[in-house]
Amino acid sequence: MNFLFPTAYAQEAAAPQPSLTYNLVLFGGMFLLFYLILWRPQSKRAKEHRELVDAISKGDEVMTSGGLLGKVTRVSDEYIAIEVSENVELKLQKSAVAAALPKGTISQI
Repeated sequence: MNFLFPTAYAQEAAAPQPSLTYNLVLFGGMFLLFYLILWRPQSKRAKEHRELVDAISKGDEVMTSGGLLGKVTRVSDEYIAIEVSENVELKLQKSAVAAALPKGTISQI
């Protein structure tokens, strides 16, 4: 049967193993890329959003993450109330605010 399926024999010499230093440099490089590409930008965006939410005050015009535009009428620790139309007030969590708009933006629309 050896003439149909030749037998493969392992070589006597073992293949050289990569050094520990090489593995550590490779792992450190991957960690550095992970930090620069994912962690740092995400934490920067989270910090900017936290500052935006903390700076919301009565009279500001905001846009929610759902796309609603309104003027802030009341502010508490975790919730705000925005007026989207005359006599129409919605209560939202502060974290739902996506952006603060310049004054007069809603009246121009």
